[in-house]
Amino acid sequence: MSEQFHFKEETHSILGACFEVYNELGCGFLEQVYQESLELEFRARNIPFDAQRMLHVSYKGRLLERTYVADFVCFDRVIIEIKAISRLLDEHRAQLLNYLHATTLDVGLSVNFGHYQKLEYERFVSRRLTPSVLSV
Repeated sequence: MSEQFHFKEETHSILGACFEVYNELGCGFLEQVYQESLELEFRARNIPFDAQRMLHVSYKGRLLERTYVADFVCFDRVIIEIKAISRLLDEHRAQLLNYLHATTLDVGLSVNFGHYQKLEYERFVSRRLTPSVLSV
């Protein structure tokens, strides 16, 4: 069974902008430099985005005081978490998965500009969009 590729065009556009920033700057800058550069690239490509969007979390239907801040939410659908580290680790994956779990957003991209020689990225889909398969 092939998994449906949710928000394919949107994630393709976002990653195109990320590759452009990486090709221009390379690795080695602080995350804030990539954040600002991506804002410029998203504007140039007419990609709708909110930078530093506050994500509210609820527990059993009650809104918590604790919030998360996503680096970007693009197209009002896709969370983008950027990093400038040597490689993505499980705790970075968990961060994005928690963002998806805590919100109504269904697709996320973890993008690492600190990886030498190439942009590193991973795409995540919320459990709400991935049907579970029961085996007996």
